[in-house]
Amino acid sequence: MSDSPSASGAPGALGDLRVVEMGQLLAGPFCGQLLGDFGAEVIKIEPPGAGDPMREWGREKPHGKSLWWPILARNKKSVTLNLRTPEGQELARRLISEADVLVENFRPGTLERWGLSPETLQAANPKLIITRVTGYGQDGPYAPRAGFGSIGEAMGGIRYVTGDPDRPPSRAGISLGDELAGTFAAIGTLVALHARHRTGRGQVVDSALYEAVLAMMESLIPEWDIAGYQRERTGSVLPNVAPSNVYPTKDGPVLIAANRDTIWRRLSDLMGRPELADDERFATHGARGANAGELDELIGAWTAGQESGPLLELLHENGVPAGLTYRAKDMLADPHYKAREAIIRMAHPEFGDFPMHNVFPKLSGTPGEVRSLGPSLGEHNAEVYGGLLGLGTAELDGLAEAGTI
Repeated sequence: MSDSPSASGAPGALGDLRVVEMGQLLAGPFCGQLLGDFGAEVIKIEPPGAGDPMREWGREKPHGKSLWWPILARNKKSVTLNLRTPEGQELARRLISEADVLVENFRPGTLERWGLSPETLQAANPKLIITRVTGYGQDGPYAPRAGFGSIGEAMGGIRYVTGDPDRPPSRAGISLGDELAGTFAAIGTLVALHARHRTGRGQVVDSALYEAVLAMMESLIPEWDIAGYQRERTGSVLPNVAPSNVYPTKDGPVLIAANRDTIWRRLSDLMGRPELADDERFATHGARGANAGELDELIGAWTAGQESGPLLELLHENGVPAGLTYRAKDMLADPHYKAREAIIRMAHPEFGDFPMHNVFPKLSGTPGEVRSLGPSLGEHNAEVYGGLLGLGTAELDGLAEAGTI
């Protein structure tokens, strides 16, 4: 296919790629969003009449519409297709034969039951990369189980260590496991595309939700297996990393992270207590970690008598990492967010001015771009089935009447 241009007219970094996205909810579609952000043509297949449930999800739904869908489905084309019928499966095969990548997040074995196994699809399109996102992976004893993000977070280890020590395990207020699985799926897709340049052949990318979470768990496994140390919930701090905590001020808490020796010395100078930097209780990283509670009390006593604004200015000027805990309204008002264009606005037919996060990371030569917000259901049926597959109007009407599209 030819490079697909961005809204600015320049081709995106992935503008020569066509991605067919199957599946629904979050993990697979998040992978599709990431690829689309950098220019890939992403054709999203949705069930006729209903579409992806993400069209209805979200805490707030002005006008009865999801505020999540325009972001998750940005830069995508929507086509409807009933994958449970032979006619729909044949149309899917034709569409995938024209693609570089297939992203799917059905339970293992689903594609195979529909006659869309990797072997079948790659026999027709040897360069096809098939990215499969599931809870437990494509094999192993748990592979047939239904897998949601919360279960993957628990099995991968992050739930156990999240929260306060005197309470049950907590969770982040976002779908962390799903989005990690989608991120690793996107990385795997790009790696497979790079390998295809050498081999000329596609392959299967197997992204399991629990493994994506496990990949973030640092040295948790050898800590237990070699040292016999079990990580526990520690609230707002990391064990043996100090000072790095939330400290009180007259008008709200501030975060200070001065756990490196040189930075701790700067902070102790600002506190008017330079002797603390050489105190044997705090002079080294290990000593500060062992005496973190006492150290936090000393810093908290110093910060409590100050306003947060002047305190942060002082810390920033002297090279001590510090900041506030941002909410959405803080992000929208922040000058650094504004200067970096971390939040952009686009016109939405129901919501009007629609703000959302930009594409990350930034590339100097071929940056990503949000070209469109989430499409209406089946918005691109005629473009994709007619333009790409060459189906005529009468044939399209017949497929629609039969419930195939």
